[in-house]
Amino acid sequence: MKTLERVAYTLIALAILFMPNQIEAGHLDEILARGMIHVDPTDDLSEIIADSFFMPMALFMPNRAEAGHLDEILARGTIRIGTTGDYIPMSWLNPATGEYEGIDAELSKIIADSLGVAIEYVPTTWSTLADDMQADKFDIALCGISRNFARAKTMAMSDAYGEGLFGKTILCRKSDAKKFKTVADINKPNVRVMINPGGTNEKFARANLTNATLIVHDDNADIPIQIAEGKADIMITETVEAVSWIKREPRLAAPLVDKPFEGTIHSCGILMAKGDQELLNYVNFVLAELRMDGRLQQLEIKYLGRKANAAK
Repeated sequence: MKTLERVAYTLIALAILFMPNQIEAGHLDEILARGMIHVDPTDDLSEIIADSFFMPMALFMPNRAEAGHLDEILARGTIRIGTTGDYIPMSWLNPATGEYEGIDAELSKIIADSLGVAIEYVPTTWSTLADDMQADKFDIALCGISRNFARAKTMAMSDAYGEGLFGKTILCRKSDAKKFKTVADINKPNVRVMINPGGTNEKFARANLTNATLIVHDDNADIPIQIAEGKADIMITETVEAVSWIKREPRLAAPLVDKPFEGTIHSCGILMAKGDQELLNYVNFVLAELRMDGRLQQLEIKYLGRKANAAK
């Protein structure tokens, strides 16, 4: 095709692109998302439209590729980190010191230090975590957040850590430990199961313990004490949390901790807004460096009970 013809067709393509009535709202986003436009390969005009489509979009739609969340964090000098502060040994706000403790607290500091910024913790809850993330109340969230398909559909999650160390189990009073060996033993009307609203523990309980008496308690970190004091019989929790609590509270037991409920083994990840690829790439880079130099394994040994040199 001659150069003059190519220029003419390019101008026509540009005109088509910026005639709002020609492309339905949302269709443009679909084309950009999939990275291709469906055209007739035998038609020269279609070829020109396809060739010229993405360059004009980059030139005339600068918000499609914004300066970046990472730039905002660096400019303000702080990274806003959402956390529930109620999950030992992930992220727990120690009332005696006013400081956050756990593996996620350490990962938060490592990420902030790598950026040369300070941490601004933003309290959230399991019930409001997703909404708060999508409302841009924080840049990232770390508090023992399970990686799952439901979250991945609406938000971004980092590469995994703690692979194979998390699974659903129970906390109960030590005096009752022999009573509970299976889900069927728990799924009875006379068994009081206390759950924190909004997270995967509540989801598991409502799906699998339909006959048990479910008690919703807003303070996740207080539920083990409620169990110990006889206010309820069972807490549905994660294996790592159960192990941490039986070390802290001698009245508690975790009789099934070595055999998490079937289908519940998972890992954790760092939560971000969907589409923030630059920040996601950076966080994954930090995790990769920690994995490479052995620091991530050391943190998993310290907080999550990973065996030294165990395969992941």
